[in-house]
Amino acid sequence: MIFSKRLSLNLKVVLFSFFSILLVTSCSDDEPMMVVLESDTFNYELHNGQAVPSAPYGGFHPTDFSASMKLDEMENGNTMISVTLTNAIIGATYHMHAHDAADAATTPNGTPYNESPNADVFVQMIEAGSSSVTVTQESTMSYDELTNNYSGFFVVHDPLQSISTTDISTYLVVGGFARAQAATNLSSLTFSYDFNTGQVAETFAYSGDHSNTLAATIQVDELMDSKSRVTVRIMNTMDGETYHTHAHDMADPATTENGTPYIEAPNGGVFAAPIMGNGDMVGQTNVSDMSFTEITSTYDGFFVIHDPLQAITTTDPTTYIVLGVFAR
Repeated sequence: MIFSKRLSLNLKVVLFSFFSILLVTSCSDDEPMMVVLESDTFNYELHNGQAVPSAPYGGFHPTDFSASMKLDEMENGNTMISVTLTNAIIGATYHMHAHDAADAATTPNGTPYNESPNADVFVQMIEAGSSSVTVTQESTMSYDELTNNYSGFFVVHDPLQSISTTDISTYLVVGGFARAQAATNLSSLTFSYDFNTGQVAETFAYSGDHSNTLAATIQVDELMDSKSRVTVRIMNTMDGETYHTHAHDMADPATTENGTPYIEAPNGGVFAAPIMGNGDMVGQTNVSDMSFTEITSTYDGFFVIHDPLQAITTTDPTTYIVLGVFAR
């Protein structure tokens, strides 16, 4: 009986000590509280009209370009923003900005954003030392503010053109800042053309003094709003010479003024541009109102590059250094 009472007393002492230790431990001011930090990544494709369908990118930059933005919440309440550019041009300088959204009716040039970038959010520039480069900035805005409350655009300017804050067609990337972007799954096709040796017709084979190492490509990119971007690239050009490059609609020779199997006036709605040679590769881009399907499937036309060493003629195909069916 005495033994039983002592055991009971000892058990009470042990339990009391255990709960006392637990209470002191849980209430200790020295124990740091767990901090849960957040992080997220947002991906941006080339600007094919996703944000502004009326002004898709219309420059000469390679179209496999993309950007990603990573936001990391920091313990000091700020946010670390890291932007990675993929398929950048080595040696080119890329300017990247956050622009506050605005009512277009209130801005000087009718832009849906303030033209002055918001440096407290993100303003950076970087020279690409490789095809993939990353730049970071610590923003004074919190992670929650940026991902939930901030209304702005993320812009990457084309390094091949002068910086413009009003011409959206010069933006490689434009989309909601720190917002998920919808995947577009737009189509793209590239067509190659050799020097004109009579592929269309033997009697049309080039006759002249230009080097036969010249070649060309046509790239057609599907855009939003049923438009397309047509990019012509010419390789092995002569420095300082102007290459007049055109799309010509096919036609019945019996109906044309000079019996040509095409309309002599070029179709500028598809492509028509003078392109200055530099001794290497050069090119030009046109945003067409014709759809990707129309240009690559139903449009019947010829692709012509005129010899810069001869007077331009639309009736003598032997002066064409490139001649082929357009986008086929």
